[in-house]
Amino acid sequence: MYPLLLAGVFVISCKSKKEEPRQQNNGPQAVIVDVIIAGKNNISNIVEVNGSVVANEAANLQPEVSGRLTYLNLPEGTKVSQGTVLARINDADLQANTQKIKVQLDLAEKNEERLRKLLSIGGINQADYDAVLNQVNTLKADLDILKAQIDKTILKAPFTGVLGLRMISPGAYVTPATILATLQQIDKVKIDFTIPEAYTTLIAKGKTVSIKTNGREAIKKAVIIATEPQIDATTRNLKVRAELTGADINPGGFVKVLIETGGQNSSILVPTNAIIPDAKAKKVVVVKDGKGILTDIVTGLRVNGMAEVLSGLKVGDSIAVSGVLFVRPNSQLKVRSVKQIEDFAGAQQ
Repeated sequence: MYPLLLAGVFVISCKSKKEEPRQQNNGPQAVIVDVIIAGKNNISNIVEVNGSVVANEAANLQPEVSGRLTYLNLPEGTKVSQGTVLARINDADLQANTQKIKVQLDLAEKNEERLRKLLSIGGINQADYDAVLNQVNTLKADLDILKAQIDKTILKAPFTGVLGLRMISPGAYVTPATILATLQQIDKVKIDFTIPEAYTTLIAKGKTVSIKTNGREAIKKAVIIATEPQIDATTRNLKVRAELTGADINPGGFVKVLIETGGQNSSILVPTNAIIPDAKAKKVVVVKDGKGILTDIVTGLRVNGMAEVLSGLKVGDSIAVSGVLFVRPNSQLKVRSVKQIEDFAGAQQ
């Protein structure tokens, strides 16, 4: 009996020893992260944002009336002056009506002249003369209407610019919805860009900004001509428009806009990949006493893969820069290594 009892105790003891590590493995495991220590760093005095090139003037060339093209002058890629006749639509019926009314007007004016002489000597009453005079004025008004209709059959360049690709052929039937070509003024272009709300004090009408085109080293100077009256409520950005003259840039192109802030600032920087976007605020993971604390921050300038932290952090805070998506509030963290801010600068440029 005693050997059986001892065997049972041995089996239970072995089973308990095997279950102990299993219970330990079922517990929460620490998330392994790398951290940087928050410190003051110099921020460049240049704010760099993306911009888009917009033609100074742009228009789709469309006829005002329907009809068949009898003349087409659209040399593709050629600069045309304001007022140049680019197309004509068949106006034979309008010209015929014009000639008809001119004949009627000539006769009416002669009658008016005769009756005016008779009226001066009392040969007719005023009512007869007024009827003839009204006929003359009506025919003149009809001529003005026909002239306006004929003008609508002629398409002229609304401003001096460069023609785009021709979309129609001579002799085609066109309507007001038909686009014959495009016309754009590109010797002077506009640069549209947005800037964060924190830097709106740098923007003023008449101030110059630097423009750098993609893949080119040359930097041009553009003058700010206008801003939107209000800041976008969704992005908290202000839309700005600058004017650039004499630049060989095609509308629709991408440029970098460089804005001087007037001096270097010393601020806390964090890698942009360490920031967790949230519906209400941006967050980072601060490591304190082995736990991860999700902390709200306000960011400013972004440059070279780094973001300036305006508020929410203080010097000496340990900020997780890896594994942040696996961190939950107050979860256990294990610091693998301490990184330097230089390890991240320029990584996401």
